[in-house]
Amino acid sequence: MLARGRRLQVSKLAGLRGPLGLPDDYLLRLLPARTDIFRLANPYPHRRNAAELELIRWAPSLAVSAVEAAAAATDSAPRFTCSLPASWTKSHAKMEEFNSSPYISPYLEEWAVPGTDAEAEKRAVAVAHELLSLTLWKKMSILKLEHFRREFGLLEGTARMLLRHPCLFYVSNRYKIHTVVLREGYEGSELREKDPVVLAKDRLGELMQEGLHEYNQRRRVANLEKKRRRGEIEVKKEKEELEDEEAARLDSAEKREERRRFYKVLFDAGNR
Repeated sequence: MLARGRRLQVSKLAGLRGPLGLPDDYLLRLLPARTDIFRLANPYPHRRNAAELELIRWAPSLAVSAVEAAAAATDSAPRFTCSLPASWTKSHAKMEEFNSSPYISPYLEEWAVPGTDAEAEKRAVAVAHELLSLTLWKKMSILKLEHFRREFGLLEGTARMLLRHPCLFYVSNRYKIHTVVLREGYEGSELREKDPVVLAKDRLGELMQEGLHEYNQRRRVANLEKKRRRGEIEVKKEKEELEDEEAARLDSAEKREERRRFYKVLFDAGNR
């Protein structure tokens, strides 16, 4: 619904399976039951990986962006909100200036490039905001986002555009991967609203960590038992006890010397 011509190349869409929470076999699982909404087309049969997923039935109830939905809930005009602290006065002022022009919905039925640079950027920001709102973790690789520049009508300098709007987007370079994060989707480092898929993945991660901990504990007990049978554990334990006693003795002596110097300085006649 965001794309030009209501079409997306299947090979490109595969890169969004993870962020959007689509199964690997979504073409086989989802499309056959929804032939009234989608269809596969191949406008260039002589090319490899040229298949496209086409939307054939427009759903007006779904053509509502996150910004428009939030505005409808408060009975106000759609506008972007700044998620930076109030102390960032310059960024808030720039966002107010950016909001002075009307909001351009990313779901324009008749897709067209706006006439001015300001309008083009306004629509590109709306598209990036909406696309991030649709992802599970409210973030995406900038490289993946730029793959859809032609389909979504994004500007050439997408990364620079995102950096120009710090109220809306946070650009991270962690692990040398440029990622854009939707600020309003997070409260600190936690998602404000977690999709059921995210909750399931989090629970799976917790179970995997618990299983790994139990496995490590079993291995540790088995290794200790082997060493006990070979007679290594007692010798090692005695050696460790002697080392701990020596370390405790040295630590105690150092603390006594430190206290002695402290009180000497504290009660020295020259410091009174």
